Amino acid sequence: MPQFFISSKDVNSDIAVITDKENYHHIARVLRAKTGEILTLIDENQTRYKVVIRNIDSKSITTKVVDVEKSNHYLNLQLVLVQSVLKTDAQNLVVQKATELGVKEIIPVITDNCVIKPSIAAEKSGKWQKIANEAAKQCERSDILKVLPAVSLDDIINSSDYDIKIACVERTQKLPLKACLKNLKADKAAKIAVIIGPEGGFSARELQLFEHAKDIYKISLGNLILRAETAAITALANVIYEFEDDTGLH
Repeated sequence: MPQFFISSKDVNSDIAVITDKENYHHIARVLRAKTGEILTLIDENQTRYKVVIRNIDSKSITTKVVDVEKSNHYLNLQLVLVQSVLKTDAQNLVVQKATELGVKEIIPVITDNCVIKPSIAAEKSGKWQKIANEAAKQCERSDILKVLPAVSLDDIINSSDYDIKIACVERTQKLPLKACLKNLKADKAAKIAVIIGPEGGFSARELQLFEHAKDIYKISLGNLILRAETAAITALANVIYEFEDDTGLH
């Protein structure tokens, strides 16, 4: 059974009351949980509660806390995915897998070859956040990935919010990702942005922007041309692998 995110305010001594409408619906209506069954709850302080259902009424679920522990199911790395908005199924997959990999934030970005209009991206942000929430429950993350509002690629290139920015730029003679990562040093406070383009790749204009950006590492993921969603998962996994000894993967 997945874990459910609650507020620490919902816990009073050894009693935890679930009143959130989505959690209530999932537990009572979808899972059809019964009195006496065990649930796992987690709050914003990454405290995990093992609870037993005592009562289910029309609006809330009352549980008794039987065990408390600190969760370590999180990536101790400030990893951000900057993803050119993809077609529906591909974008949903990216959000789900990025959540499972421990990414802290996804920033949808509008690029020249993006197939999704900015207005549509804005409308879908709520759905992407819901996908992230559900994925976090299923993989028992102790924190929730945040889907931020869509921005332009120019905004990301000009941003000073990141300690390291890595752009995956194919069809060019760039430094392989593995070699790039080995030359980088990232501490636990480092905020790393991984930038992935759209299905058709970055435009000539955008490639020129990357060329003139001194603080962006332009890398290749190898000789094969990957689908955008595959590129995102591959790049994120490689960054995590390279830095996990320094930052701690929990």
